[in-house]
Amino acid sequence: MSQAPERLTRGTSAESIARHLRTEIESGTYRHEQQLPSTRALAAEWETSVATVTRAMQMLTAEGLVISRDRSSRVVNYPGEERRARQETEAPTILVIGGYAGSGKSELGRIIARLTGWPLFDKDSATRPVVEMALVELGSAPSDRESDLYLSKVRPAEYEALRTLTAENVACGNSAIMTAPFIRELRDEAWTRHMAADAEALGATLRVIWIRADADTMQTYIRRRGAARDTHKLAHWDDYLQGVDQDFTPTLPYAVIDNSLSSPPLQEQARELLTAWGVL
Repeated sequence: MSQAPERLTRGTSAESIARHLRTEIESGTYRHEQQLPSTRALAAEWETSVATVTRAMQMLTAEGLVISRDRSSRVVNYPGEERRARQETEAPTILVIGGYAGSGKSELGRIIARLTGWPLFDKDSATRPVVEMALVELGSAPSDRESDLYLSKVRPAEYEALRTLTAENVACGNSAIMTAPFIRELRDEAWTRHMAADAEALGATLRVIWIRADADTMQTYIRRRGAARDTHKLAHWDDYLQGVDQDFTPTLPYAVIDNSLSSPPLQEQARELLTAWGVL
């Protein structure tokens, strides 16, 4: 994480801290048997009280995700899931995960990758170094994600690179996950027809997940990751929210995962969906 998270405008509840740490454990950010930061360190990180962090840890301990050891140290207890044995006779899956910034796309992608063993292609991880260099060479800031230069020149190349990486893996018989906002793409009928045609040509099944979250959850994710590309969003948060369509509907069949604070954990929802699809 490049910098400490900023203060949240509404404070941070024990439930919110527990949810975010749970997701970080289940997505592999915190590994099995890794020692967690101390209660005081977590309280400082979240800019909340020791008592609030203690309540969050009690929730995770009750779920079996955290084990307390001597001298108040706590370690992660998440040895991992048994991955489903692959069968060569099965058609590979192209899984598209879209959602607004801070909705939890990358975390959901990591959780599903851990459950299935499928390769994961996250747009930011796959393209950010090249994108930042290109923006600088074109005379813009490396954090630019709002200008016409980025939106019309650089962004389309990012998505094409992601599509190519995925198609190359699927052509080898591997299912693949790609995570990105996909806001323009999933409402563009020409793009969705293109993706469906690609999947058919590759003998693959195309699946789409749209992940939603309430505004406070999205802001928490964005602040915690501390990415320079989010500076403009956070500085103009109310204006940014004006452009967030909580009723966004992709133009092809899709499943919804809700990552709001009141919803079940991402891992639980992911497992239920993969089971319904016959993947697990």
